[in-house]
Amino acid sequence: MSYVLGVDIGSTSSKAILASAQGEVIATAACPHAVAMPHPGWAEHDADRVWWHDVRRLARQLLADKGLEVTAVCVSGIGPCALVTGTDSRPLRPAILYGIDTRASHEIEILAQRLGPTPILDTCGSALTSQAVGPKLLWLQEHEPSVWQAARRLYMASSFIVQRLCGAYILDHHSASQAVPLYDLRRQSWHRDWAQSLAGPIQLPELVWPMEQVGRVSAAAAADTGITEGAVVCAGSIDAWAEAVSVGMRDPGDTCVMYGSTTFLVQQVETFSPDPRLWTTAGILPGSITVAAGMATTGSVTNWFRDLCGGPSWASLFAAAERVEPGSMGLLVLPYFAGERTPIFDARARGAIIGLTLRHQRPALFRAILEGVAYGIRHNLEVMGQVTGLPPRLLATGGGSMHRLWLQIVSDVTGYTQTVPHTDASAAHGAVLMAIGDGGATSRSRGDEQRVVEPQRRLRRQYDEIYQLYRAAYEQARSTMHGLARVQEAAGREGGGAAVGGHGEQV
Repeated sequence: MSYVLGVDIGSTSSKAILASAQGEVIATAACPHAVAMPHPGWAEHDADRVWWHDVRRLARQLLADKGLEVTAVCVSGIGPCALVTGTDSRPLRPAILYGIDTRASHEIEILAQRLGPTPILDTCGSALTSQAVGPKLLWLQEHEPSVWQAARRLYMASSFIVQRLCGAYILDHHSASQAVPLYDLRRQSWHRDWAQSLAGPIQLPELVWPMEQVGRVSAAAAADTGITEGAVVCAGSIDAWAEAVSVGMRDPGDTCVMYGSTTFLVQQVETFSPDPRLWTTAGILPGSITVAAGMATTGSVTNWFRDLCGGPSWASLFAAAERVEPGSMGLLVLPYFAGERTPIFDARARGAIIGLTLRHQRPALFRAILEGVAYGIRHNLEVMGQVTGLPPRLLATGGGSMHRLWLQIVSDVTGYTQTVPHTDASAAHGAVLMAIGDGGATSRSRGDEQRVVEPQRRLRRQYDEIYQLYRAAYEQARSTMHGLARVQEAAGREGGGAAVGGHGEQV
């Protein structure tokens, strides 16, 4: 019997799935790791000690001494990232992570002035934000010139593992489309002028689509990982889009809501309609287009709260929150604990808890956090609807989707029904489906394994009122947030860095 291996490299953990050639899950494995934060606003991974280490460890855990034949492997991973290497593909420094790394704020301003915000948006589909790769390359050029002079290749998590497995130097179109402003989304190719001026000494990788076969596992990689020598290696992509594949996001309007440490939304669209409040990107299938939104801290806020409370079980926290009336006794939480991405793109936004009284206890505060995330999801869905004109069909996935109360709150706040697909939906399972050449059709055909969460219409007026307060609260508090962010940045420069994640249960 032959098998397929799918691996996903996340922010604070990695997961692998061993599946049959038809995509049926046989076994799973996971391991934690940390995000290094050596300075305020920085977020990094050591590519060898985190990405390659996790792939080796998980593959060996699933395959060691079992004599199993793996015919194909595919990896998804966090992104967009900026990992620069020499011609030997050895990292010259840790990888700079996606939008949670905000070090290049000044470089964003420089590039926006140099190239023009409108041309960037019209060509690349997304505005320059902390999510973009281009400003981070400019940051390297200006702040680490010795690294920049030695840089010859650019990788992201999935493409780095592809290189380790089979030696290919590639990047999938979707990941490249998030390397703003290096990629021309209208032409679906590297932008000749902008890429050349920003990449400098770097030879950019060959562009392929995520499900393309790009090589075969080498003898050295087989010895390192236990994966069968000669197994087909597929290109892979960024984790959120792999997860969308796992729930069957294929038709225009299909919208995957991913409940994790951050909350991410991806919607399949028909036409290229860029808007500065969202990301417009290439999709997984050749020629496809998606729009995306992302909140910076959601599940990570629930983890923060749980740690503050001494680590009670998730079951007890959710059960207590369910006994609190909708509206959380007049509490409102802005979940901007690490700034916010879409649709406000404010790296200096900060979390806020508004309305506290001596009557409020732990259950009300926890429910208010869940509702605050729901208001953020509603904000993003409203913007998506304005941009695409498509009524979203919500497909829920991720660790948070296992909690019925949270799903119910989101449906109540947004007014949308959510479909929760089969239990093995994940980025690693999406990688499995890409490895077998299935762009999500299998997931869409498994309707008997889905459950549906309907909104409670009786709560609509109450949540509408609080949602308007949520929107107003940010506008009113923004200048205070920014002032406090500057104080925190100054304190962080004096206090040094840290590492987060890599332990504990994730919502």
